[in-house]
Amino acid sequence: MDRTSFPHFLAITLRWKDNDVYGHVNNVEYYSFFDTVINDFLVRAGGLDIHRGEVIGLCVDSQCTFKESLEFPGTVDAGLRAGQLGNSSVRYEIGLFRAGSDQPAATGRFVHVFVAREDRRPVPIPDSIRQALEGITG
Repeated sequence: MDRTSFPHFLAITLRWKDNDVYGHVNNVEYYSFFDTVINDFLVRAGGLDIHRGEVIGLCVDSQCTFKESLEFPGTVDAGLRAGQLGNSSVRYEIGLFRAGSDQPAATGRFVHVFVAREDRRPVPIPDSIRQALEGITG
């Protein structure tokens, strides 16, 4: 997977606090980058109302493969595509790239199941979100 594998990108500025005592971005932050690119996309492109919407997405599975370290200062370009789109779930595929690099520093997957906010039972992906996700299906 390289940069051309991803139809959507979000530039995320690395912060001082992202580094750990070893001088590189701590592994837990990579999952935060995943969450950020996904939810930014859902809100901006799909109209997800994270505060008052009737439907929310819950993470049921995630995985990250680390290929090289990232470090502050800098920017990470988070690439996103929808690898598999179901009735109530989506598997995202993510690539984290150093600015200007075509090869990812990390790759991962993240699975959302869309549920009713009230009872947390699965529901069909809302039409506006499905449309946005179809636009980044890989």
